[in-house]
Amino acid sequence: MAEKVLVTGGAGYIGSHCVVELIESGYKPVVVDNLSNAVKGEADVPESIQRIEKLLNTSIEFHDLDLLDKAGLEKLFKKHSFGAVMHFAGLKAVGESVEQPLRYYRVNLTATINLLEVMQAHRVHNLVFSSSATVYGDPQYLPIDEQHPVGGCTNPYGKTKYFIEEIIKDHCKAEKDWNVVLLRYFNPIGAHASGQIGEDPQGIPNNLLPYVSQVAIGRRECLSVFGNDYDTVDGTGVRDYIHVVDLAKGHIAALRKLKESCGCKTYNLGTGKGYSVFQMVTAVEKASGRKVSYKVAPRRDGDVASCYADPRLAETELAWKAEFDLERMCKGGNIGSSACLRLSKSPPPPPQTLHGLSTIMFCASSGEDLWRWQSKNPTGFSNGTAS
Repeated sequence: MAEKVLVTGGAGYIGSHCVVELIESGYKPVVVDNLSNAVKGEADVPESIQRIEKLLNTSIEFHDLDLLDKAGLEKLFKKHSFGAVMHFAGLKAVGESVEQPLRYYRVNLTATINLLEVMQAHRVHNLVFSSSATVYGDPQYLPIDEQHPVGGCTNPYGKTKYFIEEIIKDHCKAEKDWNVVLLRYFNPIGAHASGQIGEDPQGIPNNLLPYVSQVAIGRRECLSVFGNDYDTVDGTGVRDYIHVVDLAKGHIAALRKLKESCGCKTYNLGTGKGYSVFQMVTAVEKASGRKVSYKVAPRRDGDVASCYADPRLAETELAWKAEFDLERMCKGGNIGSSACLRLSKSPPPPPQTLHGLSTIMFCASSGEDLWRWQSKNPTGFSNGTAS
């Protein structure tokens, strides 16, 4: 029988893409989500999960469950024998966390402690945790490797991820039979190549790319660029953008690592390259053929100028590497197109100096997947079935 993997927050953006990869890798995911950031479809099942079922011609067990409901979680673990848990559930907006810190601490920390306690009670000792590069705070050096100091977080969201990491590390020290992979990832973008699932934030998007694409499609009037006076290539914030499918494949690699009785391990998931806000706006304009209106606004509390990964440890120990990078960029809207542009294999320049064709090709590949999703789903999952 296929190994059952519990996926918390599995109806969301990253979780749903990981559900696809789990199924395609031979696992049997069981999804829980409280639908706080997901669209409910027929029979009270999230639209994202229904689309995956149709896409892969399979059925997926789903439970409308909040991890703050510990009794409900206990009931689920009594029903199933899970081989591992992938934990995505939680609040995740940096700006909102600054405005509502107590809510973020209550939800993210309590939910995770409930999960860990129920896992311990039912002897499920394998966990992949969705952490974040925000645990690094304002970078002391770039690129950021796993040895970079953590804890100097600039916002409550990042602090919840840091606190959860520390809780898990302490638990693993006390319980030697636990195996956990902490995945610190940077900025997920893009969508599944089918255009059937993608990022569909409920309300005003907190992340750059969904907001840009909603301006391009006409749902939003204008993008606010928060700060243009950073010490970067064009004054706007620089981030390491990783394609969500690459990220999902990294979670499968982490599951395999658990089989090695690895203890508690930490890995960055990123590309190792940084791109500015203006560069990403240009990429969406090229992918969509539409102009993106923007205005410059003051910096947001909690933001940093530049943040990009050193992902070499994941490549070495997980045998994982982001495929959507400068060396492999596919041009064109057709899924499975063989028209690929191979760029030089020489070491890339520092991220702040990435310009021209290389930047456009990286951004366009992810931008095309993003635009395919947005153009097929102008109002997100609330469209119903995508065309």
